[in-house]
Amino acid sequence: MNTTAKIQIQKTKRLNGKTRRPLRIMCFAAAVAGSALLLSGCYVMPVGRDENGKPVYAYTTARPPVMSGQSAASGPVSAVLNVKLYPINNIANQTGMLVGQVTNMMNGKGRFTFNYQGETLVGEATRVSNDKRRGIASAYGPSGTFAKCEYQMSNAMTGAGTCSFSNNAMYQLHIGA
Repeated sequence: MNTTAKIQIQKTKRLNGKTRRPLRIMCFAAAVAGSALLLSGCYVMPVGRDENGKPVYAYTTARPPVMSGQSAASGPVSAVLNVKLYPINNIANQTGMLVGQVTNMMNGKGRFTFNYQGETLVGEATRVSNDKRRGIASAYGPSGTFAKCEYQMSNAMTGAGTCSFSNNAMYQLHIGA
């Protein structure tokens, strides 16, 4: 076999009229694609539960909150508190009672989530400075719906307050219900 024929065989191999790339290039491409898949990360975690107990997901670019199980070295363990919102005006009566959750981080902050008219509202609850019992909470939905709440805790796990919505609906808030 002459030298030209050997070079042509090494560059490309013909099989049924189609050019085959050398196996080394295919392995390299597979390794690069596999590495990209392994190194890409996506956190999809539920932010609460709906009325039927199914997980509710909110998609955001923010880091997901630590829901529970922090180690003793990193601080106190968080607690998930159920919340209920009872309608107190005619606009709120159209939707009825709402349920959601507050994840109390035990540091004066919490993650506030609930469903409202088919949309998941996500936000935070924060204790007012110089008052360990009073706080405010805000939540926002993808279509622009928002809620703002004021509350007072009777202890670390229960409290009550009121919430007003962007459509003027008003609710009585019960935390730890």
